[in-house]
Amino acid sequence: MGAQVDTVQTPFPILSNSPVALSEPASHPRPSWLRVKFFGGENYQDLKRIMRTLDLHTVCESARCPNMGECWDHRTATFMILGNICTRACGFCAVPSGKPIAPPEQDEPQRVGEAAQKMGLRYAVVTSVNRDDQPDGGAKIFARTIFEIRQRVPGCKVEVLIPDFRGNWRALETVVRARPEVLNHNMETVPRLYRRVRKGAVYERSLELLRRARQMSPEMPTKTGMMLGLGEERDEVLRAMQDIVGQGVDILTLGQYLQPTREHLPVVRFVHPDEFAEYKCTGEKMGFKHVESGPLVRSSYHAFEQEEAARG
Repeated sequence: MGAQVDTVQTPFPILSNSPVALSEPASHPRPSWLRVKFFGGENYQDLKRIMRTLDLHTVCESARCPNMGECWDHRTATFMILGNICTRACGFCAVPSGKPIAPPEQDEPQRVGEAAQKMGLRYAVVTSVNRDDQPDGGAKIFARTIFEIRQRVPGCKVEVLIPDFRGNWRALETVVRARPEVLNHNMETVPRLYRRVRKGAVYERSLELLRRARQMSPEMPTKTGMMLGLGEERDEVLRAMQDIVGQGVDILTLGQYLQPTREHLPVVRFVHPDEFAEYKCTGEKMGFKHVESGPLVRSSYHAFEQEEAARG
């Protein structure tokens, strides 16, 4: 869900101050609970100027997040580093895929730090595309970005949403040693759907990453998320939740999958808010310190509050 998406046929939703039901293929109408209120106020415009001036990407824009208007209006954004081209082509994701022409930009961490300073952030979230073309998957850039944010904004907490680094545990250690406040790696879906939904990823490898992160830094909260509505069964979701909590994960996010374009995987069903509420209750009983569960929930949505809840 680091690159969880919204269904739009234009690059970005039209902004307004009224609830809007974004487009869905006519044969699969979107229910009333998936209405989004968009904001286009001064804060939103200011953040957009900062990102463009510093030539930075956000997952909010690249993945067409439905909460972008709300978050930007509250001066919260998720930085997406290592460029805007992902080396994987997952069936759910709106981020452009292909073979990156250029190596990671070495001054990107400084630019992210400058943006965080200009935004006056208390809590920064940093994610990335997959960079399987790089030996460490971009881990050193992650670590330097954490350092630069803290240098420019003392007291700012940093959460990272990382790829699987193709099982390169030294790369994971590089990120963990930079001491992010929260380390997130999304499972995305249940094992049965991995080959179709999350190409290039391995369910067991992602579980191992979460387990190793916990072992490397027991005091650091770990986090993961899944999309629902891709064809998973309820018992598969519950089994995956058990697998995840078994790795010592503190925070779980569950949200509705939304099809970004007609070329991406279709929505199999829209999960009712009551079912999301049941997963939240069940997850807390399983042992998660915090479960954020709802149709419009995304990994970074209310991230600051999630971290506070996990630390108790």
